[in-house]
Amino acid sequence: MEGIATPVGEGLSQSAPAIQWYPGHIAKAERQLFTQLAKVDLVIEVRDARIPRATGHPRLQRWMKAKPRLLVINRRDMINEAARQAWDHWLRERGETPWWCDAKVGTGVKQLQEAAIRAGGQLNARRAGRGMRPRPVRALMLGFPNVGKSALINRLVRQKVVDSARRAGVTRTLRWVRLGQELDLLDAPGVLPPRLDDQRAALLLALCDDIGQAAYDGEAVAVAFLRLLDGLQVHPAAGISSSGVLGRYGVPITRLEDNVVDGWGWLEAAAARHTSGDTARMAQRLLDDFRRSILGPIALELPPEPA
Repeated sequence: MEGIATPVGEGLSQSAPAIQWYPGHIAKAERQLFTQLAKVDLVIEVRDARIPRATGHPRLQRWMKAKPRLLVINRRDMINEAARQAWDHWLRERGETPWWCDAKVGTGVKQLQEAAIRAGGQLNARRAGRGMRPRPVRALMLGFPNVGKSALINRLVRQKVVDSARRAGVTRTLRWVRLGQELDLLDAPGVLPPRLDDQRAALLLALCDDIGQAAYDGEAVAVAFLRLLDGLQVHPAAGISSSGVLGRYGVPITRLEDNVVDGWGWLEAAAARHTSGDTARMAQRLLDDFRRSILGPIALELPPEPA
């Protein structure tokens, strides 16, 4: 994976343990996927709009081989329009057609369904040419944990047919879902590389709750988040308000001698004010507020700038 375009400040401290998460149900699901891939006609890849590159699986092209793919960028409501347009332009320049969705309210879901059905029409035209009867297109919904795959399926079917929640690891088994007479969807657990070698991308996954909380130190990730926001302020499309964190918590952000944001100092001061000095609770509150968009729509990744 190429490096992200925007800085992550100092990120996690050298003393913080590496962020790694590859639970048994993901390893099992990955093995099951290989047996199902031969049966699917289309892959629907779902990514998180806040971190569309960090949620791109490095092995996906190898798994898909020559199968057609639809790229879905979910949670479009969690970034501003400037960031969405910047990503849309960058992806289209590289031959991608992104389908922007918000599974929470259904934005873009009908257009995604129509695109999948069109892919099925091409499949059945080829089947008819060989004297075979038409059948529903079989589509695999694939992506990292907690990017909204199950929520998208529920929106497509217009009822809750699979469990969905905004945390990683809810879907643990593969399940086929019939969508009318034209489309069959395979809901799969989120898949991750066995090892997260890019720790900058791993940090972004942790911030967006796209990996399990057991994988990281919440306080260290919260401090890295403050430094990341500081680095992103120079990019208007990121949507960082200069008074966002300060305005919500009433605690000024100071800097160390090397001009790096004093994240630990801020965390301790905010904890003293809001969580009776409990820095772990304060860190969780900060991360939860970001994940619920209480701090506003924030894009943690922006397209790479031209060299």
